[in-house]
Amino acid sequence: MAGGPGGDQQPCKYLYFSLVFSTQFDTKYKRITAHQPINTMSKALTKSQIAAAIAEKAEISKKQAVAILEIIAALAYKNAKNSFTLPGLGKLVLVHRKARQGRNPATGEVIQIKAKKVVKFRVAKAAKDAILGAK
Repeated sequence: MAGGPGGDQQPCKYLYFSLVFSTQFDTKYKRITAHQPINTMSKALTKSQIAAAIAEKAEISKKQAVAILEIIAALAYKNAKNSFTLPGLGKLVLVHRKARQGRNPATGEVIQIKAKKVVKFRVAKAAKDAILGAK
């Protein structure tokens, strides 16, 4: 078989399929080539970026915007036991999970999982519709 630019080369023997890498069939050299990873998600906003956006929209200083974010976080931590709602975004709720049986995936052994409390965030319908689009 005709090789690549370096002379007579064998086509790729191993094909790696990954969700992270895009693949393309190279018709000139009759082999599959891997490309740079596809960035499917953008980076999350940092606290300072959020504060800067709030400050710009509300026409306040960045220090005041940071203080507002910290107050909201403190309120959420304090009131999460009773459920804390951020209108238009969702609410923090404390959920009690019962004790249950589980399985150790390495050994297959049945184990007891203790009861525990977990914090969950339930997204508001308005936020779902705004992000995903109304049905």
